[in-house]
Amino acid sequence: MPAHPEAAAGATLDTRRISAWFGDHKVLDRVSLSMPSGLVTALIGPSGCGKSTFLRILNRMHELIPAATLAGEVLLDGEDVYAPSRRLTETRREIGMVFQKPNPFPAMSLYDNVTSGLKLTGTHLSGEARDELVEECLTKAGLWQEVRTRLRQPGGALSGGQQQRLCIARSLAVRPKVLLMDEPCSALDPTSTLRIEQTIRELAHEVTIVIVTHNMQQAARISDRCAFFLAAQGTPGTIVEHGPTATLFSTPSDPRTADYVQGRFG
Repeated sequence: MPAHPEAAAGATLDTRRISAWFGDHKVLDRVSLSMPSGLVTALIGPSGCGKSTFLRILNRMHELIPAATLAGEVLLDGEDVYAPSRRLTETRREIGMVFQKPNPFPAMSLYDNVTSGLKLTGTHLSGEARDELVEECLTKAGLWQEVRTRLRQPGGALSGGQQQRLCIARSLAVRPKVLLMDEPCSALDPTSTLRIEQTIRELAHEVTIVIVTHNMQQAARISDRCAFFLAAQGTPGTIVEHGPTATLFSTPSDPRTADYVQGRFG
């Protein structure tokens, strides 16, 4: 599926020696990872190994938590997203987030849900341009045909799977370069999960996607690259290995990776 000519082409996201703490408790230790433009990178590993914390560091949500600190660098096409000169709103616009539980604005219409980010980013569009943007983003999120006749209905009236696709459309409306997804299908039924996975594969051509998933079959289906996180008892999370998904699943270099992807623990 070719990228929309007006869409962002995605960006490479790199972390260099990221460590993170909650108070005195260290949860990540010197994590370095490249998440290339135009690809889906899956973060896998058992619960409690720091995957979601790492994801939140990528768009500066970690700093919202009291007593949370970090060290290292997050580079978006080579520019440090934590640089003092960089505005937080700029980072959040370029690096969007879709959460585990769908979180549309329930009383707001579908139309207004999609366009809600424009005000936050100071984007002004004419009525016709807004209409086109809503249709484009809902189409990309695989939702347009289902809701095109009820755009003024509230977001809370949709099913769980539809609400998650609405959240994806809302994220796309501000033209992000990267889309972060924290277990976006864990609360959904198999049919909705399949639709979200199709959407992820189609979007990968125009936006860099980083997804946390505990579903190994899902990681194998939708990702181009994988990073396996692990935290041994009482130690912070690290990346055991990373690389092409097919390699990690078929010929991993570390026996712990093989044990995890084959379901022997986690």
